[in-house]
Amino acid sequence: MKIILLSLALFSFSSIMNAQESENKKAENKEVAPKKEKKKKAKKSPITFTTLLIQRDAIPYDSQDLFEFEFKNTGKTPLIIQNVGTSCGCTTASKPSEPIQPGKKSVISVKYDTKRVGDVHKTITVTTNVQTEPIVLTIKGKVLPAPPVEQAPVKN
Repeated sequence: MKIILLSLALFSFSSIMNAQESENKKAENKEVAPKKEKKKKAKKSPITFTTLLIQRDAIPYDSQDLFEFEFKNTGKTPLIIQNVGTSCGCTTASKPSEPIQPGKKSVISVKYDTKRVGDVHKTITVTTNVQTEPIVLTIKGKVLPAPPVEQAPVKN
């Protein structure tokens, strides 16, 4: 009798394991099959800058030159530059005061304090009414030391 019960239990256990193995294979096949994804239409940005980085390797000491970032309103509604934030107090930025109409261009001007000699790496963060993510502009370069001042000859 024990042999019959043991055989029956072994048969039941084998049947259950086969059923589970079969289910696992079905699940694996479902996961392996590639899913068809809906193609997302790439949205065109409503603001397009000609460049996001301006690099100048030799900036004269105490230079008054501006870094100018030109952009175009490529959207269908008027573009308002809400804010231009700089990464430190040595950099200032000016934005257009009027809305930029669709298809029109404008400029964000950036001034760096060129009395600070050495490498420059500053960012300007631009927020607008037409884009949720801010746009980051970058200026890089190197400010050269002041030219030596000639001293008048000393008369004896």
